[in-house]
Amino acid sequence: MRARLVVFPIRGRNWCFSRSIDPTVSDSASAQTPSTFKDLWTKISSSSSSSKSGALSIANASNNAEIVTDFISFKMNKAWTALEKAPDGSFKNKLHGIGLKLLSRVKPSEIFLKSITKDVTSVEITYPSSLNPRLVRRRLRHIAFRGTVIHRKYFYGSVSLFPLASAFTILPLPNIPFFWVLFRTYSHWRALQGSEKLLQLVSDRSYPGNSSSDGKKNEDKVQQYSGPALDMQPSKELDKFLSQMEASGDITAIRDICKMFDLNIGNVLKYKDAL
Repeated sequence: MRARLVVFPIRGRNWCFSRSIDPTVSDSASAQTPSTFKDLWTKISSSSSSSKSGALSIANASNNAEIVTDFISFKMNKAWTALEKAPDGSFKNKLHGIGLKLLSRVKPSEIFLKSITKDVTSVEITYPSSLNPRLVRRRLRHIAFRGTVIHRKYFYGSVSLFPLASAFTILPLPNIPFFWVLFRTYSHWRALQGSEKLLQLVSDRSYPGNSSSDGKKNEDKVQQYSGPALDMQPSKELDKFLSQMEASGDITAIRDICKMFDLNIGNVLKYKDAL
C-alpha cells in the first residue's frame, strides 16, 4: 500500500510531517480487526494452525501479537467513543475531558509515526518545490531514526509502570492510571513500528551523489530520490500556501493545505505550537 506524506516547514525550524487521510484504508482495517474475544481466538487459532507442525514461527508469533494489539486498540477506541458521547456534566464526560487534556500532550511526531502502518510498502512525499529533495529526505530519516530510539525507550518504560498502575485497582473508581499506561504503551509501540518502517522506506535506496555541479535542473535531482518505495513529488501549490502564511501570519493557509492534501488540521497545528 502506498502512503502519501506531506512535509513542509510550518514555523521557523519547525517542520510538519503528516500523512494524508485515506478513509477507505481505515474502513478496511477496521473490518479485519476482531471485535470480540471469540473472533480474536478464532483468528489467532487459524493463524497458528497454518504454521508447519503446529509450531509457532517467529513471523507467526509476531503476526499474533499484531492481532492482539489491534484488538486492544479496537476496545480502547470503543471505550473512548462511549466517553465522548456521554451527557454533559456526567462522570464519563468529565473522564473524557481529562483524557483530552492528556492527549493534548502527545507530540505530533508520535502521531505521525503511528500513521505509518505495517502494510505501507511505498511512500509518496509531497513537499514545497522550493526545498531541496535531499534535505526533505534527510529530515524524514532524522525523525524516523530518532523515533526508533525515543519510542523504544518509552515503550519499555511504560511496560515497567504496569505493576504500579495495577495497584490502583483496589480503589472503587475507574483505574485511570492503568488505562493511561496501557494506552501509552500501545502508542509508543505503534510509533516504534512506524519509525522502523519509515526508516526502511526512506533509507533502503541507492542514491547518486549531489549533481548540482553539472547544471541539472531541480526536476532532475528529484529523479535521483525516486524509486519503487520512495516517490518525491515537489508541489508549487505548497509554496504558494507557505508564502501566504508568511505574509498574513494566520492559519488560513494551514486550513487550505489540510483541505487540499486531506490532513488532520489538529495534528498539523500541533507542529506550529511545538517548541
